[in-house]
Amino acid sequence: MEDAPRKIDAGPKLLRSENESPLYSSLNLTAQRAFFTLAGQHVMSKRLIPVLILAVGIAGFMILKMTRPEPAEVSATERSWRVQVQQIEPGTHTPVLPLYGEVLAPEQLTVTATLAGRIGARPVTEGQRVSEGELLVALDDADIQPALAQAEAQVNDLEAQIRSEQVRYRNDQTALASEQAILENARRQLERTRSLVSRNLASREALEAATDAAARAELTVNTRQRAIEEHPARVQSLQARLAQAEANLLSTRRDAERARMLAPFDGIVTDIRVAEGDQVSRNEPLLSLYPVDGLELRARVPEMFRAELLNALARGETLTATSEGDQHRFRLTRFAGTSAPSGTEAILELEGEARGIRPGGLMPVILERAARGNTASIPFSALYGADSVYLLSSDGRMERARIERIGEARGSNGERRLLVSGEALVSGAQLITTHLPNAITGLKVDAADSGAAEQ
Repeated sequence: MEDAPRKIDAGPKLLRSENESPLYSSLNLTAQRAFFTLAGQHVMSKRLIPVLILAVGIAGFMILKMTRPEPAEVSATERSWRVQVQQIEPGTHTPVLPLYGEVLAPEQLTVTATLAGRIGARPVTEGQRVSEGELLVALDDADIQPALAQAEAQVNDLEAQIRSEQVRYRNDQTALASEQAILENARRQLERTRSLVSRNLASREALEAATDAAARAELTVNTRQRAIEEHPARVQSLQARLAQAEANLLSTRRDAERARMLAPFDGIVTDIRVAEGDQVSRNEPLLSLYPVDGLELRARVPEMFRAELLNALARGETLTATSEGDQHRFRLTRFAGTSAPSGTEAILELEGEARGIRPGGLMPVILERAARGNTASIPFSALYGADSVYLLSSDGRMERARIERIGEARGSNGERRLLVSGEALVSGAQLITTHLPNAITGLKVDAADSGAAEQ
């Protein structure tokens, strides 16, 4: 069997042997008590070490706290935002309305072939500027003369028919007298034959022959009389046909003259569709021509401005529009007869030379509206929302003000500005033109510059 584990004692055993003397026992007991006392003190010293360390740390912290220097007092200062300002000077300004329109040529004409034939000449080219009376296109004379000769022949034929009818009428009148005498003789012969037959002096065949002769004579007279009575109607019909032929002759002569098509005004040639030698039919389009000084611009105006512009035109005011760089100038004359949900077309006439613009082109213009008094021109950066700006108060703070937007205006160097009016926009007021995202009434600002309002 294995031996059981032995316990190791930490100190001397407290057992007394029977053979031990009393003195030894007393000394042994004293030694044991001293050992346990020292062991207890050692254990207590280990427990006090953390407490002592904590106490020393707290004492050091208190000493450092008591001996630290006092911090300097910090006073809070309000931040000031640097802004640009403009001095307000209300006055009379002209609001403008940006428009975008199409250039049109209302007087543009299309040259068509007056007769069927071959193109004999076409001396002009696309985009060429021509003067009044200059040849544009001409038909071949070989195709013109036959049509003209045919129209003249129709007139001559009808004139001859009328003369023939007059001769026939006179002959019918002369023949009618002779035929009436023959009819009287035939009737007398018929009566004699009847008398002879009644007395058995003539045969029935003689009576029938006399009857037929009288009937034929009467038919001839009736036919001649009807021909004479129809004479006015025949003459009227021939005269109507003659008038028609004469009108056709005049039309053919006119078309023959127009077969050489000349420019009716100074203009620009465009839309050429034929070349020399092409065969064309009557009324076929050949080319177009528009005047150099009759161009218009049609631009759609929002409904909110239409009444104002119409009233200005009714008062006789002249409203003009200019293109970019003031190269072209237009004058508002009228509005189109119909409107659309997006607005009404304004018709502006070009004043001065075209200088390169062509029909069909799109052009932005600036229309000057009627002048408005007691208004101020400000930059768009000064606007907050739809109807608010900020003014600089006497104590250097932002102050919100309500305004009315009149429209746009143009600055001295052509830049776009906003035209406004309002009770707060008095002379000398300082308008804040710098747009701050945190703008609010009472915000402290510092004016960097003060500019006068543009007039």
